[in-house]
Amino acid sequence: MIKGKQRFHSLNFILWFSFLIFAAFIIALTWIFQTTLLRVFFTSQAEEDLGAIGRSAYERLNGALRGREDGVVGNYVDEYVNYCIADLQRDNPLVSIYVMDQAGEVLFPSDEGDFAVSDDTAQEEDYPDLERFNMMQDKLARQEDEKSGIIFKMSDNYYIFGAQLDVPSQSSADSDMYLYISYSTELSEMTYGTMRIQLIFISIIVIFLALVISALISMKLTKPITRITRAAKRMAEGDFTVNFKGEYSYAEMDALAETLDYAKEEIGKSDQLQKEVLANVTHDLKTPLTMIKAYASMIQEISGNNPEKRVKHTQIIIDESDRLTSLVNDILNLSKIRSGMDILKTRTFNLSEFVHTVLERFDFLSETQGYTIVRDIDDELYTEADMEKIEQVVYNLVGNAINYTGEDKKIVVGLKRIEGGKLRFTVTDTGKGIPEEEIKTIWDRYYRSAETHKRPIKGTGLGLSIVKTILLKHDFEFGVESEVGKGSTFYVLFPEK
Repeated sequence: MIKGKQRFHSLNFILWFSFLIFAAFIIALTWIFQTTLLRVFFTSQAEEDLGAIGRSAYERLNGALRGREDGVVGNYVDEYVNYCIADLQRDNPLVSIYVMDQAGEVLFPSDEGDFAVSDDTAQEEDYPDLERFNMMQDKLARQEDEKSGIIFKMSDNYYIFGAQLDVPSQSSADSDMYLYISYSTELSEMTYGTMRIQLIFISIIVIFLALVISALISMKLTKPITRITRAAKRMAEGDFTVNFKGEYSYAEMDALAETLDYAKEEIGKSDQLQKEVLANVTHDLKTPLTMIKAYASMIQEISGNNPEKRVKHTQIIIDESDRLTSLVNDILNLSKIRSGMDILKTRTFNLSEFVHTVLERFDFLSETQGYTIVRDIDDELYTEADMEKIEQVVYNLVGNAINYTGEDKKIVVGLKRIEGGKLRFTVTDTGKGIPEEEIKTIWDRYYRSAETHKRPIKGTGLGLSIVKTILLKHDFEFGVESEVGKGSTFYVLFPEK
């Protein structure tokens, strides 16, 4: 199945788009709140306020109008009812309060007495007409359980509170009286409309600010990334002089720059090592092949009939062939160990005796070239490891020490028990030591010290790399302690068994 080409967007675009979506989401929530929740709140609050006013008016007017039944003088009662209505409307200027008879005639407020209220004080829309009054009567008739009044909505900004009073009309003993209160929320609607206009302007400003702020922030965030990207491209082209460090405003970029600088140094070392490996392998393969070819030609052309020369030349061919075979085997062994193909075969053995056995292979150097190998080895120390691989480790470390020791031709091999259930194996030479900056690189393949020296032990340049690979495979601790001018000590910590 062929996958479609993956589409990528710049960080600038993602940040800009994210800010824009976030701003739009906040604005959408605000609009939803204003157009739905706020309107519901206004409606609920209007009905609650009108209900409170209506219940208060119902109680006061009922009490005032019952004076007729108690034989109170009519003019005094009418004046008191007018006073109650005026008092209620003064406290609640958004409502218009009326007392009406069954036919829809307005009984109160009347235009007589000191507390008379003129019809001119009421809004034309608030003044009750017959149609609205009839609607109120119908609703009251259908909801007889609501004795203290009901509220119904006439339009988005107009409400009516209606109730049938418990006192008879003055015009007829059989006629009922009704409380009619109109409540206009036009002012609230005007405020709501003003808020909506303001919200439009606020939305435009928020969107604009989101665009500007997101652009500025994205530029600030991506500027160091762009700088690091350019440096990384230069490094990919082989320029290891680039510097990723800089003055960054947030810790993550500074940490990334340090990591990339470290990676640059390591890649640079690896690149240099690769060149050295290629050069050394080419040289190590080319030299014995050249020697083999040269001496084979000499045998063919010069020494073929001379037994002494023929033996000498053929021995050189054999030695160079052995050297070539050793190089190929070392490369093959190193590759096997690193790839995991060479499985460790561990067992418990006497490490003290084992080290003595390996050191016997170097006795010919003491006899022929005057080398001194001092043994400081405790007896009966056991460990668990792969004997064949550890033999390579001991042999390579001792051979390396012999190659690099000082003019006294002395090395010291030690094996001691230390704290923590460990056995410390050491090989010390008296050479010129290793500079501190080279300590980490001596374990690399084909590492060569800058110092010239005589090498009594022929090697392929892979010895320490093989040691490192084997010990890492065993998970053993190892290292080197060195001081320039005073020699070096290589050590391995074996687990004691």
